[in-house]
Amino acid sequence: MDISTQIFWLLILSMVVASIAWTVTQEEIFKEWREFCDDRRNNCESLSQRKFFYVFTCEYCFSHWTTILILLLTGFQLLIEDWRGYILAFFAIPWVANQMMSIYRRLRVGIKHEDLKAKVVEEKVGLS
Repeated sequence: MDISTQIFWLLILSMVVASIAWTVTQEEIFKEWREFCDDRRNNCESLSQRKFFYVFTCEYCFSHWTTILILLLTGFQLLIEDWRGYILAFFAIPWVANQMMSIYRRLRVGIKHEDLKAKVVEEKVGLS
């Protein structure tokens, strides 16, 4: 694959990883599962159990496990066409995915902030 195709694939696969990781670790649809995992990670005796359940509450950690699955499904290799390409892809995909999730989080905070400011103005003016 030429470099521009690899960059395209890197961005697309990172978006897939970011979407899956964000949905599982942040969105309402998995809230009960996340609360269960959070309880287990705080109350398990075993270190390995605590770490296992922590993965489902941290988008950064979960993005690495999602990347492994994506690499197994796609066979994507970055820059080098052997096992080293998989290693590079394993670190590059979650890095880009986490940059995307950071931007998304910042946008959501900005939108919520603007919504709250609008509600305050509405209450002051008496529009509510």
